[in-house]
Amino acid sequence: MQEIIIGILNQFGYIGIFLLITIENVFPPIPSEVILTFGGFMTTYAKMKVWGVILAATAGSVMGAIILYVIGRVFHTERLERLFDSKLGKLLQLKKEDVERAEKWFLKRGNKAIFFCRFIPIVRSLISIPAGVARIKFSSFLTLTIIGTFIWNAVLVFLGRIAGNAWETIVHYVDIYAMIAAAFFALVAILIVAIFVKKRFLKRDKL
Repeated sequence: MQEIIIGILNQFGYIGIFLLITIENVFPPIPSEVILTFGGFMTTYAKMKVWGVILAATAGSVMGAIILYVIGRVFHTERLERLFDSKLGKLLQLKKEDVERAEKWFLKRGNKAIFFCRFIPIVRSLISIPAGVARIKFSSFLTLTIIGTFIWNAVLVFLGRIAGNAWETIVHYVDIYAMIAAAFFALVAILIVAIFVKKRFLKRDKL
């Protein structure tokens, strides 16, 4: 994967960065840290400029985020409520009120989540979907996405340029950060599921 990414960047430059980052936002497993840090390194020997790399990456990030936001708008809360109210939803002990509570929470704290999640690998992409589902105002979503992704991209591109030939060292540390973040969110997810099962299933069995 890394060799393919480097080959595309060497051949297509800014356009390659834009396309790869757009794809990375829709398919998070593609490592953005490789694209950004190597892009920064490229500015030390190619004609590419640091700010050009940052702007191309930010444009790609925003494009990918908009795609996921639109997907979220398609799967709006009314559809989720119908799903939760179906036979499958009742079997899983899901309630329409769960959707309403989640929507209210996101409308209240969604702006902060959209901004700060841009600095967390994988989540930085996926946060666009619930933003669309909750119908967060598009102008707010776009502004926060541009600012957050610009900062994230700028940091990694500058680190890649500073590191030079040792740019892979930056990738290594970002990978560690990503694994820690993934482990944290996995634990949170397990905790949420455990609480849900206890409240909806185990409590019912005791009655």
